[in-house]
Amino acid sequence: MELKFWGVRGSIPTPAPENLGFGGNTTCLELRLGNGDVVVIDGGTGARKLGLDLLERSAGKSLDLDILMTHFHWDHIQGIPFFAPLYSPSNRITFRNTKSAEDVRNILEGQMTHPYFPVKFDLLAAKREFEPMAFAQRELLRGGALAAHAFPLHHPQGATGFRLEAEGAVIVHACDHEHGDETLDKVIREYAEGADVLIYDAQFTPAEYPAKKGWGHSTWLEGVKVARDAGVKQLVLAHHDPSHTDEFMRGVLEEARREFDNTLIAREGYSIVL
Repeated sequence: MELKFWGVRGSIPTPAPENLGFGGNTTCLELRLGNGDVVVIDGGTGARKLGLDLLERSAGKSLDLDILMTHFHWDHIQGIPFFAPLYSPSNRITFRNTKSAEDVRNILEGQMTHPYFPVKFDLLAAKREFEPMAFAQRELLRGGALAAHAFPLHHPQGATGFRLEAEGAVIVHACDHEHGDETLDKVIREYAEGADVLIYDAQFTPAEYPAKKGWGHSTWLEGVKVARDAGVKQLVLAHHDPSHTDEFMRGVLEEARREFDNTLIAREGYSIVL
């Protein structure tokens, strides 16, 4: 199984030269299973390039994709109107989140209504399905090839983390989470237990965090603490702040590795094979 990062930035795209080493697109990840199936996490602006890549790889064959939505703040859905597979009638796209199917449809329709976008969501050619997920419930996707567990995160208006298990490996995605809620901090540690890869929200540094408290994001130091407590093999810091340049993030990585050696910073185009 392969995990690939197509968008790693938080809050807003930052296509500035000083940011392009790690990437300026907002959150979008792809999980490719050994049988060829694809599961996507979030539809930030990184989804545009992913969609084009999927069409090229499919060589004209129909696509059947699951998109797991952590939440619906704009930086996590802004790429969906530009996700090319949505424009082909032969494709099926299933959106999954802990909200109801009706709520998810209404939210995605909302960003494509006049005057925000020229094409309405209900005019997209692909077959679109909306499947609710339940917290603390193990759900089998892709014909049972992938087990997905949704868990709650501490974030304004709520967000969802995912523990994904396939082919003997475990990936945990816990972005858009602010540490400090004792119950939810414990939940993250429970779902991250023994993970091969933990992708954790590190938008702020420990020095920046006091001025950003309540904004819904965490720090690399908290990611290190979770990784240690949960026995994680590989920590990946993600959801980079728009103001953090490549040079800045290289410094963050150096600091984080002093505390937890198996740390990476998410970078567009980077893949992890498990």
